[in-house]
Amino acid sequence: MAQGKRLRVAVVGTGAIADSHRAAYQAHRDDVDIVAAVDIDEGRVAAFCAGIGHARPYHDLGTLLAEQEPDLVSICTPPSLHVEQTTKALESGAWVWCEKPPCRSLAEYDEMTAAERDGGPYAAFVYQQRSGSAAAHFRALLADGELGRPLVAHCQTTWFRDAAYYAVPWRGRWETEGGGPAMGHGIHQMDLLLHLLGDWAEVRAMTARLVHDVETEDVSTALVRFESGALATVVNSVLSPDEVSRIRIDCERATAELTHLYGYGVKDWCYTPAPHVGGEIVERWHTPAADVDSSHAAAFTPILAAYRAGRRPPCSGDDGRQVLEFVAALYKSAATGAGVRRGEIGPGDAFYRSMAGTAA
Repeated sequence: MAQGKRLRVAVVGTGAIADSHRAAYQAHRDDVDIVAAVDIDEGRVAAFCAGIGHARPYHDLGTLLAEQEPDLVSICTPPSLHVEQTTKALESGAWVWCEKPPCRSLAEYDEMTAAERDGGPYAAFVYQQRSGSAAAHFRALLADGELGRPLVAHCQTTWFRDAAYYAVPWRGRWETEGGGPAMGHGIHQMDLLLHLLGDWAEVRAMTARLVHDVETEDVSTALVRFESGALATVVNSVLSPDEVSRIRIDCERATAELTHLYGYGVKDWCYTPAPHVGGEIVERWHTPAADVDSSHAAAFTPILAAYRAGRRPPCSGDDGRQVLEFVAALYKSAATGAGVRRGEIGPGDAFYRSMAGTAA
């Protein structure tokens, strides 16, 4: 596409999360034009389009794709619909930006990405917690050796969801949601942890259903070994009244800690030096060159750049699959009581087809 031409974008599903996509596109209004949206709820899609002004409402995705020929499609529907809608959009020639979780299984992920073509269209997934300047700053410090080797980490998504939350029919069910808080809530922080520390090697996990009347878990814990040798704990919960999202990474020269809830900026990171590290360098750790918060708008910036360049975007392909494989390994380990290594869940494995394995 020519550099100056605005992308024609369509939004599939106009529930609450669609507002984040609309905000992201409006932040890039010189490059993006939302031309249409589709939803089975006529009132909801009409209201969404009215908020844009000129976007046309649809009730069928195929009709929208044929009539509007969008360059890019946002998928903002429940996970059970992602594979069909993403594949249909890719086959029409549109790029896809799909909400988390990408889908319900590794098998579905591989099915979706099989519809991609070299040079595009590609499907990318919304892992906005790795966006913004603070995460990039930490990765740069780590790569430059300023923090030393990462040794110990903790990843925490401890939120609270009540019975009314799970009254929505598709939530808490393997068939429609694909998993519990490890899949639908903690996946963002876990993706950020993997983004910061690199390839994971092995996971050992436990899950439990302690409060909610659901098929899936409502809490999980995991121990993780990274290829670097670093060890980490991971906790995902929807049972925690004092809600927090946190990542702490203890390196040889410093502890880096991020504390927030649904998004963060530079101010939410804290670097604590080891006793032998001087103060001047610590000030640099706390003052990156830019201060861009994590958000859908920040996450879309590299997607747009990749589209313009005709190259694979971040959070797609193997990069987008890594955290989904980690979640599958977490569920398999919890079900079997054994450690699961990266790469062992393939087409012949029950957990390749479903996060519930044979219990699906």
